[in-house]
Amino acid sequence: MTARGATAGRGVHPIVKPKSNGAARQVQYGALPYRHTEAGGGESRIVPSRSRGRWFWPRGGPVEGLAPAEAAAREAFEEAGVRGTVRSEPIGRFTYERRGDEDGRPVACEVAVFPLEVARQHQVWPAVWQRETRWLAPGEAAARIDDAGLKPLLQAFAAGMATGRPAGRNTLP
Repeated sequence: MTARGATAGRGVHPIVKPKSNGAARQVQYGALPYRHTEAGGGESRIVPSRSRGRWFWPRGGPVEGLAPAEAAAREAFEEAGVRGTVRSEPIGRFTYERRGDEDGRPVACEVAVFPLEVARQHQVWPAVWQRETRWLAPGEAAARIDDAGLKPLLQAFAAGMATGRPAGRNTLP
């Protein structure tokens, strides 16, 4: 795993970020694992959540000692079994609500998404027995992902793959 330009910002990152209305959001970092296909297109690796089976990209909370992009790359390995080159800048952000760990009440989360060009797919990884994973073309992935916040990022990813500029900041609307 390498992180281009991810040396700045190491250390503890905020777990909670205030929203404009004063409520708090949990900060998370997600990876958009992608690869190029022989046909000239691209595919993204998606995984289902353990609780509801909803499809998404690997994501998780900050990790002490890791820059945000590095934390996202770590999640990509732990949840999807992939390693590669992660960009140091996110291509976008989305918000969602997850169930609280202890009381089951919803927790608002904001996820910064970092593209990760996959160099290696492992046969064994930490969540291999807990999660099914799939490589899907962007259109197929969009059909499986039901989170409205992910759709614009996926569409931008697809547009970038089609023009040879995968998942870059310049592909966002």
